[in-house]
Amino acid sequence: MALTEEPATTVRRMPAAKAAAPYAIAVAGLIAALILGFVIHAPTIWGLLPIGMYAVLSLCGMNLLLATVVSLLAAILLVHRSPTDVGTLLGTSLGDTVTLIGLICLLGAGLGEVLRQTGAAGILVHGILRMARRDSQLALHIGVMMSCLVLTFALGTLAGALAIAAPIVVPVMARAGLTRSTTATVMFLGGCAGLALAPFAGSNIAILDASGLDYGRYVLVGAGPLVVLSLALSLVVVPRVQRRSAAAGDDFYEDIDTGAGDEPSGARGVRATWAFAVGLGVSVGYATASKSGTAFPLLALPTMAALTAAAGGLSVKDTIDAFCRGAARMVETFLLFWMLAAFFLTVNELKPYDVLLDRFGPQLHGLAPLPFAIAVALLGWLGVPGATAAHVVLLNKVFGPLGTSIGLTPTAWAVTYLWGSKADTYGPYPNANMMAALGFAEGTRLRTLLTVGWTLLIPAAAMYALILALLL
Repeated sequence: MALTEEPATTVRRMPAAKAAAPYAIAVAGLIAALILGFVIHAPTIWGLLPIGMYAVLSLCGMNLLLATVVSLLAAILLVHRSPTDVGTLLGTSLGDTVTLIGLICLLGAGLGEVLRQTGAAGILVHGILRMARRDSQLALHIGVMMSCLVLTFALGTLAGALAIAAPIVVPVMARAGLTRSTTATVMFLGGCAGLALAPFAGSNIAILDASGLDYGRYVLVGAGPLVVLSLALSLVVVPRVQRRSAAAGDDFYEDIDTGAGDEPSGARGVRATWAFAVGLGVSVGYATASKSGTAFPLLALPTMAALTAAAGGLSVKDTIDAFCRGAARMVETFLLFWMLAAFFLTVNELKPYDVLLDRFGPQLHGLAPLPFAIAVALLGWLGVPGATAAHVVLLNKVFGPLGTSIGLTPTAWAVTYLWGSKADTYGPYPNANMMAALGFAEGTRLRTLLTVGWTLLIPAAAMYALILALLL
């Protein structure tokens, strides 16, 4: 009896042990930081301990906000800050650029809810779909892809954009005989392309701030090529996915109201859409021409929300309610960036990078700019998953000064940060963006979406390596 029961007991305990592993690592790291805090002095290589903890805890699956708080506590223990000093640190961090990125994410979510409430978001999708011939699957897939791209570009969030687009595009795709896998593929490729372009997405704001590049140049050498490649590859990938999934016979939509998605749009919704489009165009144009910094979206996003709401006939109370309701969904993200700002300020006090530069600087300075940029991009791809903007900030803090000193230009840095932070969207493992597209399309074939991601990942990596070679 014991021989049959022992394996069963082991199987039951494994998930619990796996779930507890990040917390065991966190406790061990905090104890080590507490002890080391009594014996070390800045500058010290031990300042990398919180950075290492952050990477390990994130890769182990711990909630990113909790992983950041634990890593911040480790850094505080290393520098022996008093409670009063910790309070001052948190107050100072509120005005840090990193925290501003989190606030931009919060404001963008508020704008997205105003767009949804006024009907402007739906009108954007309907308007693009009307341009596509409903009797042509090719035209329809391009129309849906462009709808997801434009909506993600406008909102700066993929999941939020697909949540708005899905109720409109899924019935249209079902009516045309396209499968769930095809719909998920189109939404994924379009949404990810739009996310790379989005002028007020937190990740792109982080890239522009870290590289010092203006938005127009960023689109020309960074996001633009990815969008063109995504559209071009979709002409090959989407028909192939449709053929294979249709041949299986079990991937078609059932019990879908194929008349949905054709609701007429009201005059107020149309006015709201035009107000938003004009506001977005003016904001992007001004930001590009004036080379505005990270702070400009703090004015632009609420202003666009107010203009859209006023044109859409929302009362002041309804506007505030909608904006706050949308922003509330991103409170955790804002707290993440606030804690991350305090984390970096504390680590900088320990000056671990000064030690690294003194020890390895001569060898790294001898490295050519192109291999260095590719190495940073690869480290970004394999590094901390989940929070793309935080990812960019981390890469910039660790490698920015050194890369600039050996000849990386702002344009080259933008390309490096873009690919280093967004490559993991396409593989090698499932991620939140893939799951969002699959879920909203009501699909079940994750393997298909992984294959699609790799199909784009490989040529995109080669494309960006070529761009970097031309820039450097």
